[in-house]
Amino acid sequence: MHIPDSPWWREAVIYQVYPRSFLDTNGDGVGDLPGITAKLDYIAALGVDIVWISPFFKSPMKDFGYDVSDYCDVDPLFGTLADFDRLVAKAHGLGLKIMIDQVLSHTAEAHPWFAESRNNRDNPKADWYVWADPRADGNPPNNWLSVFGGSAWQWDSRRKQYFLHNFLASQPDMNFHHPAVQQAHLDNLRFWLERGVDGFRMDACNFHFHDRQLRSNPPALTRDTATVTDVNPYGMQAHVYDKTQPENIDYLKRIRSLLNEFGAIAIGEVGADDALAVMADYTADGDKLHMAYSFNLLTPQFSAAHIRSQVEQFEARVKGGWASWSVGNHDSVRVMTRWGGAQPTPALAKVVLAMQLSLKGTPCLYQGDELALTEADVPFELLQDPYGITFWPEFKGRDGCRTPMPWTSDAPNAGFTSGAPWLPVDPIHVVAAVSNQEIDPASTLNAARRLIAWRRNQPQLTRGEIVFFDAPEPILALRRDLTGHPGLLAVFNLGPDPVSFAWREAQGATALEGHGLPGSAANAVVSLPPFGAWFGSAVS
Repeated sequence: MHIPDSPWWREAVIYQVYPRSFLDTNGDGVGDLPGITAKLDYIAALGVDIVWISPFFKSPMKDFGYDVSDYCDVDPLFGTLADFDRLVAKAHGLGLKIMIDQVLSHTAEAHPWFAESRNNRDNPKADWYVWADPRADGNPPNNWLSVFGGSAWQWDSRRKQYFLHNFLASQPDMNFHHPAVQQAHLDNLRFWLERGVDGFRMDACNFHFHDRQLRSNPPALTRDTATVTDVNPYGMQAHVYDKTQPENIDYLKRIRSLLNEFGAIAIGEVGADDALAVMADYTADGDKLHMAYSFNLLTPQFSAAHIRSQVEQFEARVKGGWASWSVGNHDSVRVMTRWGGAQPTPALAKVVLAMQLSLKGTPCLYQGDELALTEADVPFELLQDPYGITFWPEFKGRDGCRTPMPWTSDAPNAGFTSGAPWLPVDPIHVVAAVSNQEIDPASTLNAARRLIAWRRNQPQLTRGEIVFFDAPEPILALRRDLTGHPGLLAVFNLGPDPVSFAWREAQGATALEGHGLPGSAANAVVSLPPFGAWFGSAVS
């Protein structure tokens, strides 16, 4: 299959909206679809191209929408299908694409499919989920673990069998070896494509299939701390049999064929022992996912060497595929806290965004990153996330990155809701509200708008190849090359102290202006203040 030289999505910037925490328009304390519609002008003004909306489907909300009980309807908490249609229409009018989450690997326990499946062993949907008999001693069939803690198997007294759940016990895994399950999900995807969505973010997309023989996982040779926290025993297994099975490749091809009918795209979330290899496999040859991302830049590891190694390892395996590089999302401690420590500064937010926009791949921003929001401190008694409640206090869960967006500094709850917010608004976030940052030319919000607009006019950054150069920490130095254009040089100081870097590539280079970050170069020496950056046009 011919892969176009420059598909539009490779040049795009994605902005993730977590609906529960974006804007509440009806005073119930939970964000909704009309709230997103009301702020689409704000999102468009950032200069992004794609809006990824986390789940808003009918759900008992045990995992806040990632447990779906009806794939083809909106949960009343978020609005109606008519509200969604209005959102899509306004977005398209603003030139924005809409990408919605799809959670295919598992459903809610409350889904009618599961209610029928668990009823007995010979109904039409009896094999739509992963059921297994106990071992002779009553224990589960193997040693598979749940990402959210404990065994991945839950006993069901009706069928007198265990069912598989890779996440919460209320999120039973579907049996993708069953052709009807595959088709049911293709039908669900078609429903949304026909409503005008432009693409899907595929949640846990390497969890679709399991090993038919239900073989136990071996111990991990190296503990996985990218996908899960180090207090979670899930990272102690090599996940050879419970996910990332070869059958998934053909299913992703079926999804791509459907997407091609509508000119739509898909990005996959990959949580795997060797996530970069899976990303490469799932995006290869132009017939599966368009792009994929992992948790490899969503960890506490913050160094030039780590960032360089992730991109270089992916590029070495890429096989024509494409990455999306995220440094923040709804599952990770906010990047300002994770990488900035106890005293993060706005300068850090600016240089991290500049770096993210300069990597080869499609950048994805998480709501509030443009405001340099830090991780909120949510006390145990206000926690909502079952993951955090299980592993408290060593791991506090994901609530700290999901607190409400601060819109207006002088309004109750920072303008998020007129009611009681589902998670508290962090007082520190109120100071960083959009209303304050919009009137401050030096704010991170205005810096983000400037950087995204500037990147759009640098074709080397959106379409060029990438090469890194050896440099001492905390300096990240790279060049982006595109035929017909001079090489674009970029150097980032990822540390809090000024640095100078002797770099032969900078000799005779012309400094590029308009990005707004401080830095200079003279006589092949690049000088950067704390968290500074320098961009240059190389001598041809």
